[in-house]
Amino acid sequence: MMVVIQVQLRPHPSSSNLNGNGFSLHPSVYNNIQRSKKLSLQLRAASSRTQRIMESISVGGEVGGAGGAYSYDALKRLDNLWSTICSAETAAIQEPKKIVTNTLGLFDNDMNEVDKFDVLVCGGTLGIFIATALSLKGLRVGVVERNLLKGREQEWNISKKELLELVEVGILTEDDIEEATTSVFNPNRCGFERKGEIWVENILNLGVSPAKLIDIMRKRFDSLGGVVFEGCSVSSINVYQDTAVLELMEGKILSASLIIDAMGNFSPVLKQIRGGRKPDGVCLVVGSCCRGFKENSRSDVIYSSAEAKPVGNSQAQYFWEAFPAGSGPLDRTTYMFTYIDPQPTSPKLEDLLEDYWDLMPKYQEVSLDDLEILRVIYGIFPTYRDSPLPAAFNRVLQFGDASGIQSPVSFGGFGSLTRHLGRISNGIHEAISSNLLDSDNLSLLNPYMPNLSASWLFQRAMSARKQAGVPPDFINDLLHANFISMQSLGEPVLRPFLQDVIQFGPLVKTLGLVMLTKPQILPSIFKQVGLPVLIDWLGHFSLLGSYTFLSIFIDPLLRPVIDTFSTETKYKWNRKLEAWKYGAGLDYKFESEEVTKST
Repeated sequence: MMVVIQVQLRPHPSSSNLNGNGFSLHPSVYNNIQRSKKLSLQLRAASSRTQRIMESISVGGEVGGAGGAYSYDALKRLDNLWSTICSAETAAIQEPKKIVTNTLGLFDNDMNEVDKFDVLVCGGTLGIFIATALSLKGLRVGVVERNLLKGREQEWNISKKELLELVEVGILTEDDIEEATTSVFNPNRCGFERKGEIWVENILNLGVSPAKLIDIMRKRFDSLGGVVFEGCSVSSINVYQDTAVLELMEGKILSASLIIDAMGNFSPVLKQIRGGRKPDGVCLVVGSCCRGFKENSRSDVIYSSAEAKPVGNSQAQYFWEAFPAGSGPLDRTTYMFTYIDPQPTSPKLEDLLEDYWDLMPKYQEVSLDDLEILRVIYGIFPTYRDSPLPAAFNRVLQFGDASGIQSPVSFGGFGSLTRHLGRISNGIHEAISSNLLDSDNLSLLNPYMPNLSASWLFQRAMSARKQAGVPPDFINDLLHANFISMQSLGEPVLRPFLQDVIQFGPLVKTLGLVMLTKPQILPSIFKQVGLPVLIDWLGHFSLLGSYTFLSIFIDPLLRPVIDTFSTETKYKWNRKLEAWKYGAGLDYKFESEEVTKST
């Protein structure tokens, strides 16, 4: 049936409701059009600048991993999740969906429809790295990824020294690094609110394409016999005495000796383990990649251009990072980030973006009107004091961001992955070969690390608080004092810290020099971090010294005799020696390649 609507047009040159042909519309039609225009203007006025900018940008499909989505709808979803984390109701423990269950007895291996693996990795963006490392050791490995297994468009910024760790593991070659590297830039700046600047070389000075890097890893994984299940989501994991069975929402059933949870900060398995507990701290990150920067040869590793400021009903100290992008000579990525405690009054990501559009042009000395915005970037990085996370179940192990192995002052776990991949992949292979897959033995792969726990003091010191009673420029003053002290002590002190590695000797020297050169800042430190946090930190600091002593002096005495131990004892001592070394930051070896300079 066809419905014909007739609109009467008549000459009416003196009327105000003329159409483009000199005819007037019927009054009812004209009124409807005017109401629609008014509603459109009202909706536009009600929308934020962030919404208008993001909806004007063409974005591709979402990919896995942090920062893999760029749309405004995805931003609102993440902000809703953030609001849930911050809400008062989540202060009490909630019962999340149970993903992992323990089942008594043995699994019925006669089920022909079950595909069997040595290891299943859930989450492919960073999981493909551990999957490839384990495949290289002869294990049969499968990867489950809810999206397509591909990297995001936005580059990862990293140092070549960190990428070479993957070459040492054997999953990359130096030619692969060259292929995936889209930009190289020097020097790199650290600065705090016009208090002076420090320039370094070769720190986070590579732009690496996740799309290219993960494509390289995928091809290598495929060549080693690995299997990828794309577009598949985890429904449940049943842990039996002899195996773990993974059921996908799409109905497929897989089994493995070990299941690795690499599903990131918001893994459903992680939620079950944490029991709905609020994070102890959060790093909120917003930013963009824009075209139109004429000065684009240098980077900022950490920069603060202003003191702490009110954001809504909260307080925030903004920090910046900026890097040339590999997509074009005028393309540049700028990040604005802040550390906060999750509270009902905490700002949303969209609130930060509204500030970002005002502050970024001043920070970069450009006009927003002169820039073409290619994509908008945002993320939430929760951290917990009791990290890394021990294994809560037999045959299930957290990896990457899900394990909490990354520093609480970093946003993104790729750098920590490169540091720990060799250690963890060797340990997993030994655990599977020796059938030591109970939670106690798996927990030795994510051990307590005092250098990681000691980093909590820095995260706390960099978090602005209304009630702290310190001057607004305290955080910048403290950081500047620390960086100037580290610079004066030399490259072996400064460079590990810039790559999120805390070591006992450099830390003692830096804190001692700060107290000698700026003793007036000590009362504000006590106010900012609080006495309970400081007392807790002193315990980790003492253990950092103990781990350093044990790794340097006791490890060489024990290592020659470990091979004489029983299989399980040997496994446990190997993990203990690794915990001493990595927990003291002694896996980081300084190489004198660069010279720092200040202005």
